[in-house]
Amino acid sequence: MQIKKRNFILILAGVFFAGLIVMGAICATIMHTPGYALKSDDKLSEIKGYIDKYYLNDYNEQDLVNGAYEGYVSGLGDPYSAYMTKEVYESWIVSGTGNYSGVGITFSENESGNFEVISINPGSPAEKAGVEPGDLILKVDDKAYTDSDIMASAIRGKKGTDVKLTMSHKGKEKEITMTRDEIIMQSVTSEMLDDSIGYIKIDSFIDNTGEDFSDALDKIEEDNAKGLILDLRNNGGGLVDESVEIADEFLDEGVVCYVEDKNGNTETYDAVDGRTKIPTVVLINEGTASASEILAGALKDNGFEILGTKSFGKGIIQTTFEMDDGTALKLTIMQYLSPNKNVIHQKGINPTVKVKDKEKTEVDEQLEKAKELLN
Repeated sequence: MQIKKRNFILILAGVFFAGLIVMGAICATIMHTPGYALKSDDKLSEIKGYIDKYYLNDYNEQDLVNGAYEGYVSGLGDPYSAYMTKEVYESWIVSGTGNYSGVGITFSENESGNFEVISINPGSPAEKAGVEPGDLILKVDDKAYTDSDIMASAIRGKKGTDVKLTMSHKGKEKEITMTRDEIIMQSVTSEMLDDSIGYIKIDSFIDNTGEDFSDALDKIEEDNAKGLILDLRNNGGGLVDESVEIADEFLDEGVVCYVEDKNGNTETYDAVDGRTKIPTVVLINEGTASASEILAGALKDNGFEILGTKSFGKGIIQTTFEMDDGTALKLTIMQYLSPNKNVIHQKGINPTVKVKDKEKTEVDEQLEKAKELLN
């Protein structure tokens, strides 16, 4: 692969996953920007004085400092940008490897500002508890959150400990207590279906997803499959490089996607010569998001059949800036465009063949239609 590695990560759990009371002297440092200078004796110091004089309970001053940083970044109004404490950042990094202790939920902030479950890891505590895609996470251990990364960190924790989620399921609120367990994500699964049709499902893009996909594709080619179904449904995204690596398996030399910064400058992710010749149909749905939309968009613009329902529409890129003390700033820095320069953020990928999976039937209508197209 001739792909330039970058540290861009697209996350929904917020992939996962703001303080309002702040310490004035600290904020005076971080809020010094052109056209705005906050002095230590301004309103925040006044607020700090009232807290010291009248606040009923004890408090941890470091919590106020963290609240200052979190609140400042939250003022951007971007649910994907966040200040992360050292603990949250460490937990966030671990989740990118696919191995962590938690309940096995991938979620993102939807258009209404709610934290919506996109996918559930098979065999996880969340699956056993009956959590479903589309459920909303309202609270974690009775606490509401405004930042997805901090919420995701609260859900993760030591194996064997309990976490209570307040959920909304089909409009009805309920509380679910789950015991955290080790989550080992196997992001790629594959099998041969009837009529010599290969099937590969990608649940997320983590370390080694590209390599695991390549192995699965080699096996399906060795089995002389006449067609392939690539299932990206409920794939909440992950590492961009892994997504591009898989796109390269299907494309001739050319553009996989463009990335564009705030000044309109663009760079490209490119594929090299050499691709599978197996006819392929791609499955997507409203849970297909982020890095999986890069892959679906690249294949759609290159003439592949995209079957299912419109994807989630998360087409922006975050990177992290690690601070000297181990904390980090996660910031939206670019958006990505399909090879035909179509914007995906807040628009999604529209399928070329629209098929809705009916909840009340045991038949997977989307999968069956994909098999029909390949026969």
